[in-house]
Amino acid sequence: MAGLRQLLRGIDVFRGELPAFDPRTAPETPAALFTEWLLHAVESGVREPHAMVLSTAGADGNPTARTLILKNVTGRGWQFASDTGGVKGRDLAERPFAALTFYWSPLARQVRVRGPVVAESAEQGTADFLARGAQARAESLLGRQSSPLTDLAERDAAVRESLAHLEREPDLVSPGWTLYTVRPQSVEFWQGDQQRRHTRLNYRATGDGWVRELLWP
Repeated sequence: MAGLRQLLRGIDVFRGELPAFDPRTAPETPAALFTEWLLHAVESGVREPHAMVLSTAGADGNPTARTLILKNVTGRGWQFASDTGGVKGRDLAERPFAALTFYWSPLARQVRVRGPVVAESAEQGTADFLARGAQARAESLLGRQSSPLTDLAERDAAVRESLAHLEREPDLVSPGWTLYTVRPQSVEFWQGDQQRRHTRLNYRATGDGWVRELLWP
């Protein structure tokens, strides 16, 4: 364990040339700045820049986090999709709040979004489900997410059967599939610095719009 600790402490971070960030020039809304940073990550070749960690908690307050894909950013907030019968869906039914974390390592940039979560219309959930690839739809139609699995062969056989079902009925939709929107109360933008002079800009929602404030590293 001591060797592992030394290994972890010796890993180099914030390597290479990092982008500049002047919070004085930041746009008025967090969605606008997030879009700028996301597009910069795409142009910089960051792998899976739309991947994010979604953190939720159920009635017992015990948090759960997992990585999934951002579906969209609108005037209402940040969107993701899930089945209401899974852990995410059950957590959100009990406590409709969540946190999203994006980290683009090559750029030393992090974005944190926090706020209440609302379920969008069934029509929007259906449209999102039908836009997924066939393999993803087949797995979701099984409705077994996070259930115990006997072996991988059982999984593969079930997915093959579900794919065959989809070929016969291509418009099948998982009944619990839901598009969710995180309505942000705060959005923090973190720019790392090789000298540890990190820049943190936080957008905080008020009744009159957004307040921008710097935070200590």
